[in-house]
Amino acid sequence: MNFLDSELIFIPLGGSGEIGMNANLYHYQSDWLMIDLGISFSDETTPGVDIILPDIRFAEEQKANIKAIILTHAHEDHFGAIPYLWEKLNVPIYGTAFTIALLKRKLEEAKISENIPLNVIDYNVDYKFGAFTVEFVTLSHSIPDPAAIVLKTDKGQILHTGDWKFDETPMVGNKTDIEKLKLIGDEGVIALIGDSTNALVNGRTPSECVAREGLTKVIAKSRFTVAVTCFASNIARLSSIISAANENNRHVCVVGRALHRSIAAARETGYLENAPDFVSEVDAGLLPRQNLVIICTGSQGEPRAALAKISNGMHENIKLQAEDTVIFSSRQIPGNENAIARVQNQFLRQKINIITDEDAMVHVSGHPARDELIDLYNIIRPKIAIPVHGTARHLDAHAKLAASCQVPEILIPENGNIISLKNNTIKVVDNITVSQFTQGSGSIIDLQSDMLRSRRQMLWNGSVSVSVLLDQMGSLMQAPTVTQDGVCMGEEESDYLADISLLVDTQLENTNKNLLNDDNAVQTLIIGKVKSATKSRFRIRPKVHAHIIRIAG
Repeated sequence: MNFLDSELIFIPLGGSGEIGMNANLYHYQSDWLMIDLGISFSDETTPGVDIILPDIRFAEEQKANIKAIILTHAHEDHFGAIPYLWEKLNVPIYGTAFTIALLKRKLEEAKISENIPLNVIDYNVDYKFGAFTVEFVTLSHSIPDPAAIVLKTDKGQILHTGDWKFDETPMVGNKTDIEKLKLIGDEGVIALIGDSTNALVNGRTPSECVAREGLTKVIAKSRFTVAVTCFASNIARLSSIISAANENNRHVCVVGRALHRSIAAARETGYLENAPDFVSEVDAGLLPRQNLVIICTGSQGEPRAALAKISNGMHENIKLQAEDTVIFSSRQIPGNENAIARVQNQFLRQKINIITDEDAMVHVSGHPARDELIDLYNIIRPKIAIPVHGTARHLDAHAKLAASCQVPEILIPENGNIISLKNNTIKVVDNITVSQFTQGSGSIIDLQSDMLRSRRQMLWNGSVSVSVLLDQMGSLMQAPTVTQDGVCMGEEESDYLADISLLVDTQLENTNKNLLNDDNAVQTLIIGKVKSATKSRFRIRPKVHAHIIRIAG
């Protein structure tokens, strides 16, 4: 694929048309930059899959000219794919202090930290990456040290917002540097490529101080042990929970490896320095129930996280009782609703109280609502708007809002679009095919691979196994043996297995003997007939396995 040396190009590889898995490429004068390399999480449609990775095969083809991976912040959907995909690119990584501190710990935990060049970038300083000059702008978000990225070229500037909000009282970290954004807008911006997560939400996103007040009130009303779950990287929320516990004369216990990793990174970079010592998991049960707050991982219902283990009584040290309270201090990521509901239902069956952001102000978003987006467009005044980081509905709402702000040109991208930003105009000049991948058995696997397609087919349609015993001439030596899993049950199962055995027997008896000498042909015949018969009977197409055994004589 040929690119003109002077062409300014943007290619989203993930995060456009979906929440999560953010990965973006920029090109100018033969040089490339990647901004973010994140993951998304699986749901019921991807059985056996924990994480979903972006398709970076195109980036691999360009890796000799990729100058860096630049991270906007340390959320999983922006940097979580690095432990799995970095070695395919083998380029330096840059981010702010907390982002790099947390990434370093993730890589150490994955035992792949050696020789990965990690570099800290300061705000308001120009860094040269080939044909690009990069500057970080201070933002507020639900994590320390987030940054908007200004990409400067001799063709003009691009502002890639990352995740952000206007929060005058962020509790941890700095406020968004509005004065710097105004200066960038006055200098002129070709394109604003920005967060669409809350483009459907009217008004303004509440400040973190509102969540802190809400948590303090809910804990004050709770009679016994309170467990609070939130995103592990939300250091401002951890600070709010700790403050709310202190206000109510409660000690804090932290449960979950990811939380301890984030807290260690926060303390290394100057955050949570005044937090009191935490109670260990082993000692938590020794405290009076009315004097304990537990912070735990698992806000999205992850089955291996601390909260899920606590809900089903499988956690080694932490046990909750009737009239205790569990607070979900986070939003539901689309696709996780059922997993979260399962955990909540487990607690409700035990007479444990559940509090979500629908019941009390225990969570605020880290993303800008519509009025904040309007403010940003009025400050930046870009010639082009490209909404990213959202589903189709989010991107459409963001695009319409940008149009109402008089942005001259707007494009809703799709993953794989090759988008030219030339002479202050925007055009999709080509497309690359992108898929989705996952990690399994030490390798990276396409979600559309035969293995995972078979897994999904068995999940929704069940499986049937047929074994036939043939002699060397192709004659059937005994009735075919048939088993099934997930197709039917009870008396219907006995009838079905007998009918399939008879069907296979009849087909083999009536098939040309020359065909029966070919095992592959026999397998194809059996699989086709069993699928067809099962579909006619149950309106499903199971995964069918045919085993051919030949004996002498």
